[in-house]
Amino acid sequence: MSDEQLSVQSVTGVDLTLKLAGPGTRSYAFVIDWHIRFLIAAAWLLIAYFLFDVALTVKSAAGFLSILPASIIYFLYHPILEVALRGRTPGKRMAGVRIVSRDGGPAGTSALLIRNIFRLVDSLPAAYMLGLISCFVTANRVRVGDMAAGTLLVLDNAAAEKSLLRIEALASRSQLSLDALELVDQLLERWDSLETASRAQIARSLLRRLDPAADTVALDALADANLRAMLQAHLNSNAASAMPDESHDAAHI
Repeated sequence: MSDEQLSVQSVTGVDLTLKLAGPGTRSYAFVIDWHIRFLIAAAWLLIAYFLFDVALTVKSAAGFLSILPASIIYFLYHPILEVALRGRTPGKRMAGVRIVSRDGGPAGTSALLIRNIFRLVDSLPAAYMLGLISCFVTANRVRVGDMAAGTLLVLDNAAAEKSLLRIEALASRSQLSLDALELVDQLLERWDSLETASRAQIARSLLRRLDPAADTVALDALADANLRAMLQAHLNSNAASAMPDESHDAAHI
């Protein structure tokens, strides 16, 4: 396996290959975010200085209240946006990366906050040197904050994430095993593109696997539409009861 990839078992039990972001990609995302937060904070200070004629010094209450929002923007940029955008920031989005937990799922709020608290450690002794070195020497290309929070920075694969979320949604309303769930879902998704005889043969094979006690003769007599309906019933309802009931009904059509 490449050092840049990691195979994990997701919360649904489905194996997921994550493409790890290396030090170069991390640095690119950080530089973009640094410029964004610096420019926003500087813009606020300029507005306070020119429009409100406030001396930018903490010696006065007005000056302190002008500096405070700029400081919040600069220092809380990452934790606020990462929590709000579920592991992303504008810089990470532009670099094509996101933060995930070690099982490939979305990183929780507590993990994202812990990760950001450890920026103080990663930034030592200067210019994020410790964090950068850690990304070079650790197996999963993680910095100290990631190790403490149990997170990874991975290349953002929207298609894979959408597929995983779909399987999770299907698993929540079906009693099929994950292997069977994926097979049924893939067959139904490709149903219209398959030849009638081929998809009927595959459907019957799957239905026999899902319910070995089913009436084989009745199953062989089912029409194409009935086979599809039975597979859909397994996907969306109680798998234990769908097969016998529908076999009985279909046998009398």
